Amino acid sequence: MQVKPRKSGEIAREYALRIIKDNIISLDLEPGSSLNDMEVSAELGVSRTPVREAIMELSKSKIIEVYPQKGSRIALIDLELVNEARFLRLVLERAIVELACEMATPEDIVRLEENLKLQEFYAAQGWSGELLHFDDLFHEMLFSICKKDLIYNISNGLSIHSDRLRRMALFAVKDLKVVSDHRRIVDAIRAKDRQLAGTILVEHLTRYIGEEKEVREVYPHYFKD
Repeated sequence: MQVKPRKSGEIAREYALRIIKDNIISLDLEPGSSLNDMEVSAELGVSRTPVREAIMELSKSKIIEVYPQKGSRIALIDLELVNEARFLRLVLERAIVELACEMATPEDIVRLEENLKLQEFYAAQGWSGELLHFDDLFHEMLFSICKKDLIYNISNGLSIHSDRLRRMALFAVKDLKVVSDHRRIVDAIRAKDRQLAGTILVEHLTRYIGEEKEVREVYPHYFKD
């Protein structure tokens, strides 16, 4: 498990939740692997109580399976849950990119362009973790442009199911179009073309359907039958 430093003002439960979630998405905590709260608490340098609380919180979104008296394990990839998470993102983000066409300022476009340059750089270097980070930040920025930060935070909890699949696609899919899709979205927002922005967003968020086969070939043991 990869352990990052604790942020200023971050309470133990928030810290445990962030680190466990990050490691699930990065696949350092592999689908199907066991999760021992005592070992996690030792690695993080916190007591077992905040770790248990973090595990129970993540179990609500079904990303961790808790078995009384037996322990916990990281859930296998469940495509029904992935589809549910993607449905929520599709509904919300289509409305967001269309609204961004009206609300984005020239300064917002500049910030999106800066983000795109970093995505292009990390994609060229093959640094998947950094690319995924700026991918997430790109979508968060769209919500922020539209003054919908709270909605982003609420919806982000379920996205962990699709986030794991996104991570695997970075390694498994040969013709990945993440960055080029983002470029097209920014161009549509700059042109204030609501219909085009929405159409590209739908195409972007449904690519995983075609990429699933390639991902399964590389990670067959990570999927729920």
